[in-house]
Amino acid sequence: MEEKEITIPEELGIIPIKGGVIFPDQMVPLIIQTPKLAKLIDEILTTNKLAGAITQRNPDVEEPKPEEIYQVGCVIQITKMLRFPDGTIRLLVRGLKRFRVLEFTQVEPYLKAKIQLYPDGYKKTMSIEALMRNVVTMFQQLVSLAPYLPDELGAIVLNIDDPDRLINFVTGYTNLEVSEKQAILEIADPKDRFLKLIPLLQKEISILELGAKIRSQVKSEFDKGQKEFYLREQLKAIQRELGETDEHTREIEELRKKIQEAKMPENVEKVALKELDRLAKMPPQAAEYTVSRTYLDWLISLPWSVATEDNHDLARAKRILDEDHYNLEKVKERILEYLAVKKLKPDSKGTILCFIGPPGVGKTSLGRSIARALGRKFVRISLGGIRDEAEIRGHRRTYIGALPGRIIQSIKTCGSKNPVFMLDEIDKIGTDFRGDPSSALLEVLDPEQNYAFSDHYLEVPFDLSNVMFIATGNLIDPIIPALKDRMEIIELPGYILEEKVEIAKKYLIPRQIAECGLKPENIQFEESAIKMIINNYTKEAGVRNLEREIGSICRKVARRFAEGKKKPVRIDEKNLVEFLGPPKIFSEVAARKGEVGLATGLAWTPTGGEIIFIESLKVRGKKGLILTGLLGDVMKESCQAAVSYLKTKFEKWGIKENLDEYDLHIHIPSGAIPKDGPSAGLAVIVALSSLFRNQPVDPKIAFTGEITLTGRVLPVGGIKEKVIAAKRAGIDTIFLPEENKKDLLEIPAHVKKGLTFKFVKKIDQALNEVFKDHQKMKS
Repeated sequence: MEEKEITIPEELGIIPIKGGVIFPDQMVPLIIQTPKLAKLIDEILTTNKLAGAITQRNPDVEEPKPEEIYQVGCVIQITKMLRFPDGTIRLLVRGLKRFRVLEFTQVEPYLKAKIQLYPDGYKKTMSIEALMRNVVTMFQQLVSLAPYLPDELGAIVLNIDDPDRLINFVTGYTNLEVSEKQAILEIADPKDRFLKLIPLLQKEISILELGAKIRSQVKSEFDKGQKEFYLREQLKAIQRELGETDEHTREIEELRKKIQEAKMPENVEKVALKELDRLAKMPPQAAEYTVSRTYLDWLISLPWSVATEDNHDLARAKRILDEDHYNLEKVKERILEYLAVKKLKPDSKGTILCFIGPPGVGKTSLGRSIARALGRKFVRISLGGIRDEAEIRGHRRTYIGALPGRIIQSIKTCGSKNPVFMLDEIDKIGTDFRGDPSSALLEVLDPEQNYAFSDHYLEVPFDLSNVMFIATGNLIDPIIPALKDRMEIIELPGYILEEKVEIAKKYLIPRQIAECGLKPENIQFEESAIKMIINNYTKEAGVRNLEREIGSICRKVARRFAEGKKKPVRIDEKNLVEFLGPPKIFSEVAARKGEVGLATGLAWTPTGGEIIFIESLKVRGKKGLILTGLLGDVMKESCQAAVSYLKTKFEKWGIKENLDEYDLHIHIPSGAIPKDGPSAGLAVIVALSSLFRNQPVDPKIAFTGEITLTGRVLPVGGIKEKVIAAKRAGIDTIFLPEENKKDLLEIPAHVKKGLTFKFVKKIDQALNEVFKDHQKMKS
């Protein structure tokens, strides 16, 4: 049927079109799903079978309103209609003419509008002819590139001589955006339509050319792979004929031999051989080949049956421990006990030792000495800052770049299944969303479980029961209880002056002399100089800074010898400043004299014991209590309890001052360092008593103990570290809670030598003792 024979009315029912644009002369299938549109179809089928098709602006709207569709569409004629059981109607329609909506005359039940048809009969000028030829050429090129366009379209387009029909035909078949197609539909002038269409065609051609280029490259790579595979297969066939084996087969056979030589447990060997069979069937070019090969390398390289023989000579072990470390008798005794049990019962599982102590006291070097005494290999990993469980157990092989955990890696590195394994800084393990490494260590450190330690990467058990694990840390509290329960805690206290002097003489000075390339006759340290380095240049529980200062002196002496000087250098108190500069540390105890309102307290820190000074002052004010020195909540409450208890003593002491007229200020120097804990309570109340009694307290007397409002003095912790700190600081008398008397049993006699210990149950007992001494001193 020709368009001329069809009379198009001025008013048409409107069918909204989703996701497409219908052009004149185009045959398009449509699906009618809504009952309202079905009613429209029923009505027009009884008349002229004509309707207006207009594209929706938003294809997600089911029943668009007039403002939700474009204003230009195409008159369509229904040529075929089918009804389906689900209520939908399938139509085949043909586009007739473009139209513009003048006015919507009906909204319900379906849209109806008055329309104006686009005019026909544009004059075919020379420029339009040129544009037409250009479009025809481009479309033919498009047909040759686009797999979705049949080749016949290239011939059909040559027979279209009307500009509008050509544009409608080309646009209808080209894969353009809906908005781009709609824009071409709306333009009236054919020349403008061509100018709009040509860039879009060029863009589509460029995209298709790029796609063809990519396909060509992929095909080329694929062909290359096929060619290589074919040639390799040919090479294999030739080698088989010649009685030779190819490289891949040789590699598999070598791996098989290594698996047998590794003497793995039966179950592990079974897994390794199964993986090897899988590898043998895999082409070496496959991505998984490297993963499988790396896994087998790990299984082969682990020391499944390699172990060192233990030396159970206790005398030799004692000699080595004494050679490497000064004092630490309790630790050495425990190590010798361990060796003795191993000697009598080689298969005993033993315990996991954990050395706890301040930095620089020799925890890590003790591990090396134990390994040397036992004749085992030594391996160490630092757990500080580890937050990922996979660091201990490894990653599963499904991850790219997966590796075993650090336990298995270290075992492989040392090449023995029974090394001394040091887990350094166990108190500094962290936890976050990647898991809890402490929980992973539970299996490692449990003698009842670690005979079958399972690493996520290996996926086969590895026997860790022969490994001697030693953990170290600075603090006990951060270690989780379950982990703590699996270890025997051995505390290493800090060193006192005399011990540091001996350590410097026996270990630090000879080591630094050797490291600086000097000879023992080139430099000599006087004992007084060593003491001065300890007191005036270091402030620590261990000896790490002491060794650093000694190393600094040795380097300066080494420079003198390197510059040509030959005279030996003797380090004494007089020339020490020349090497180390002015003293860095001053003894506050020595600097302070007995002052009113001042008392000396003892504190425990992660790096050992410390001396603190409690200063108190009263100023006229509004009975306020001012606390400074970065005090924690517990220490603040101790100060408040001391003030409350003090008020009850005013009448007994004959003090007539009204405390309500004063502000009390308690300050603890080193204000940048946080302080907390209840043990300063006794020192605080002594300082306040000194203030109100106007009687100074000897700074060489130190106090520690928690106080209560009923006047009791309760026991506190860290006595050993506090006593060592007091000894180091030159304190001569220490007031301790009566219940801490038992803690002195663990302190060596040479530390207690020269110290006077006074044990008190009540605050009054301490105050009477302190101020009685003062009265004697005064008299």
